[in-house]
Amino acid sequence: MINVTKTYLPNKKKYKSYVDKIYESGWVTNDGFLVRELTERLEDYLNVRNLVLVSNGTSALEVAYRVLELEGDVITTPFSFVATTSSLVSNGLNPIFADIDISSFNLCPENVSRTNTGKESAILATHVFGVACDIDALQRQASKRRLKVIYDAAHCFGVKYRGKSILSYGDVSVISFHATKLFHTIEGGAIILNHDNLVEETKFKINFGIDGVDSVKSLGINAKMNEFEAAMGLCVLDDIELILEERQEIADFYFTELNDYVSFQGKSPLSNSNNSYFPVLFENKKICETVLCGLNREDIFPRRYFAPSLDTLPYISGGQFMSVSRDISSRVMALPIYPGLAKEDQIRIVNQVKKCLVKNEKN
Repeated sequence: MINVTKTYLPNKKKYKSYVDKIYESGWVTNDGFLVRELTERLEDYLNVRNLVLVSNGTSALEVAYRVLELEGDVITTPFSFVATTSSLVSNGLNPIFADIDISSFNLCPENVSRTNTGKESAILATHVFGVACDIDALQRQASKRRLKVIYDAAHCFGVKYRGKSILSYGDVSVISFHATKLFHTIEGGAIILNHDNLVEETKFKINFGIDGVDSVKSLGINAKMNEFEAAMGLCVLDDIELILEERQEIADFYFTELNDYVSFQGKSPLSNSNNSYFPVLFENKKICETVLCGLNREDIFPRRYFAPSLDTLPYISGGQFMSVSRDISSRVMALPIYPGLAKEDQIRIVNQVKKCLVKNEKN
């Protein structure tokens, strides 16, 4: 069976050596020594400051909303993982969708400019599949309307924009370290704050709002990363260049083999790619479903990332119809890509895609 991704597991002895240290110390959570070490190493590798490790990417979003004191409406994308929208709703914020760019799949700044309820407090944009949004245009919109900017950068480990970390743009960026990501801590994520004065407040908020033994400073949640997760992150970080290199090789092979058969997501000329996903776009929904079924018959399981379009969620207020997002979500598919995906399996995947497309043309 070939799934869309496979969790990267580092050297078992190396991980065990960290676990032995945890057992020796007896310190398993609450800002332990491995969490602090991973924080420092990630800040250095990613070239960012004010990185706060958390339990998962969804909690990172929720804490960001609270730290920035958002209220009312938030302009956001309908084409992302469901947590981008559900985290807003669960925190009492109202998602107002602006449709996506048909090439990049990212939030379209021009559509953002047309979205005006008079109650907006922020723009929440996703760098979809690790491809950079039009950051400059979104920032102009935000500055003109005095809106905060949050980037859901869940897929953006190691991505740069204009030569510096993509995580250093906006007011806050959040990133996921879930086991499916190219860098992971089993579960986990991080908040990157581009305002120094928000760091301490963020640390309080991920620890129930507690600021002393008998003192609670503000409303908070439990969003702390534990030592076992940090240990995994330290091991994976040691291998990150190998991980990125293997992903690039697979992406290059897919692109070469499928260039005449499918369409691809548009890339930003101002940004690099980490190949966190390999999305392909088919001519229509029927062809996409035909290819998916054909691959599944061969025990190959890509994913329909991202379907459904988020404006169709049952808990979203009616009247929001995002035509481009709905179109893209109906015919996009992410092919398997991960370190250790054998060459013969890569060949199987592209041959099956081609076979299904050729058979469809004949019919």
